Amino acid sequence: MTGQYRQGDVLLCVIDEVPPDVKPVANNGDRVVVALGEQTGHAHAFAADRVEMLQEKRSRRSFLVIGEGGAVLAHEEHDPILVPAGCYELRRQREYAPAMPRLVLD
Repeated sequence: MTGQYRQGDVLLCVIDEVPPDVKPVANNGDRVVVALGEQTGHAHAFAADRVEMLQEKRSRRSFLVIGEGGAVLAHEEHDPILVPAGCYELRRQREYAPAMPRLVLD
């Protein structure tokens, strides 16, 4: 299994386990949205029945637990990718801005 999966500005990094101090993030209906395009409204999302998203309160880092059989990460402007079962840290690409780094906007 490879250690990273990327789709656009979303990067999933394999981790051994999710930190103990996390809280579930609410689903968006029948899907788990890991990144929402502020410009287009398109979303990087998984089917909610396959994936749980969690967030560490102190650091606000996000994690995903993907169930048996894996799950497809879908987006309107990218090819879907199958992400195997396991634990992942969710990272978003940032871009340089003179004042401070900011998230890339779709």
